[in-house]
Amino acid sequence: MTTDTADMFPRINTVGYDGLLVSFADAMAEPSNRAALAFRGAIDAASWDGVVETSASLASAYLRFDPDKLPRTEIQRKVRHLLAQQNWFEAPLPAGRRLWRVPTVYGGKLAPQLDEAAAAAGLDSMEAVRRLSDTKVRVLTIGFAPGQPYLGPLSPEFNIPRLKELTPMVPEGALVMAISQFVLFSGPTPTGWRHVGQTAFRCFRPDAPQSFALKPGDEMQFLSVSRDELETIRANNSDGSGGATCEEIAG
Repeated sequence: MTTDTADMFPRINTVGYDGLLVSFADAMAEPSNRAALAFRGAIDAASWDGVVETSASLASAYLRFDPDKLPRTEIQRKVRHLLAQQNWFEAPLPAGRRLWRVPTVYGGKLAPQLDEAAAAAGLDSMEAVRRLSDTKVRVLTIGFAPGQPYLGPLSPEFNIPRLKELTPMVPEGALVMAISQFVLFSGPTPTGWRHVGQTAFRCFRPDAPQSFALKPGDEMQFLSVSRDELETIRANNSDGSGGATCEEIAG
């Protein structure tokens, strides 16, 4: 990877033979994630001939292009011109976003690291559950596993470190937390993040028309329910929604 501009943001980097990475920060924050999502949306809306695919990460937007249709010098010119159109750190998020409200069991045997996470945040467990359940988080990016979202940012008290040792396995639908973010696991996996909640939500639905349930820019709220309520949801979860509701976000 080579740097195409001075050491400042936004910064354009070349990625291999046919890629460009537009970075808005060297770490995730709400403004840099907003910029990455908005800029990726603008590229998609522009429908430039020769752009093959786009994606967004925590603080960057990536595009892959066909050099036979769109030479590197031309795509770089287009990207620079688009970057100059507005302050992307304050840009509106793309249209079509949705708010998901997901029933979640916090703590207990289903999510055994809640108490430890609450203590690391300087809170008792009940207050931690109240704050986490009240918080709406953005799907910052999809990654690591199919359909799996990184979610945030959480409030500053939840900027807690990762575990020093891996938890050998957490199940699909596990809600884990570290560094002011949630991850909602799309399948069973080891993790160094603390398992604080458990849902029946399936992020990856290979038999559905849209196999990834979530999109970057969507929002989620993990509402506290009892274990009995979650077990009832699990028994009637043929669509994989885990009892979640979904509504369009206006604007």
